[in-house]
Amino acid sequence: MSKTKRRTAVKVLNNSGDRRDAPGKPSIAWQNKDIASKYFGENLKGKSFAVYGLELPEIKEVQPTNLPAIEANELRLDHLFLLKDDSLALVDYESTYADSNKIKYLNYIVRTLKRNMEQHHFPCKIRMIVIYTADIQPQQTKERMDIGCLQFQLEEAFLIQKDSEQTEARLLARFQGNQDLSAEEQMEFIILPLTCKGNEEKQACIRRCFEMAKLLEDADMQRFLLSGMLVFADKVITKEDSKQIKEWIMMTKVGQLFEEEKIQYGREIERRVTKDVTKNVTENVTKNVTKTNELKFSKILLHAGLSIEEISNAMTVLTADDIRKIAEKINPKPDIRKADPK
Repeated sequence: MSKTKRRTAVKVLNNSGDRRDAPGKPSIAWQNKDIASKYFGENLKGKSFAVYGLELPEIKEVQPTNLPAIEANELRLDHLFLLKDDSLALVDYESTYADSNKIKYLNYIVRTLKRNMEQHHFPCKIRMIVIYTADIQPQQTKERMDIGCLQFQLEEAFLIQKDSEQTEARLLARFQGNQDLSAEEQMEFIILPLTCKGNEEKQACIRRCFEMAKLLEDADMQRFLLSGMLVFADKVITKEDSKQIKEWIMMTKVGQLFEEEKIQYGREIERRVTKDVTKNVTENVTKNVTKTNELKFSKILLHAGLSIEEISNAMTVLTADDIRKIAEKINPKPDIRKADPK
């Protein structure tokens, strides 16, 4: 997708977002990390947390994290996965440690168990996993809590044990060589910013990872890696960086939609044109189909407030004069002769 089309599409998205944020209307969906979680979760099946130092079965399914409320407020954990051994893995990540966090984790467990009992009528095996950023040392935490009637065991992962510089250099070499990443390397990438100490280092790493991901030619892999990084870095990423990455994810999606439309046009041409049709006729049909779609798209962009020049730059068939004629039909100039004389 060209830079001009990307800029045009970004502006369309921004204008669309302005309309959604109007009073009485729902806010733009990308303000919530749920869409990023969806992109990320769709591609997690078959992967594991082994690269973080956790001996767990592979992920079988990503499950919703909005747990049934017992108190007045709804509690939402970071991630909930069904693993291949049919156990549930509740995953939270922390950049600080407090014993009181175990109360929060117990709430997650009780609500998860409640939902499971309501749906399946039998208790399931639950694992409570806490991933600590590089700001936490293993000796700072306690993985067990024993209060007599209850013994509580966490499974902990410490990202300080990952060499962030070495990992980043290795991944960068893979990206620059346009090489496929293994499942383990994909999981390393999405967690890479959290292997850095301090917010400033994490922010800098997020921006470097963003630039690395842009090197990939595989748009689907780009979306998976960037949405995964957004989900895991949700607590530390700045609003500006988050906005830029989300827009890029949407642009790669828009690019894919353009390609899908081209394929659809091709199939329609294939159905309508017989084997005896010459190359020139095929090109004319292609041009007509494209022009019809560009006419529809141009009206949408004009209503969104884009200039004639911006729209014509995004078109392949329509010219600036064509766009101007469409604009005049949408907003015709007043007829001076019919004006009321005074």
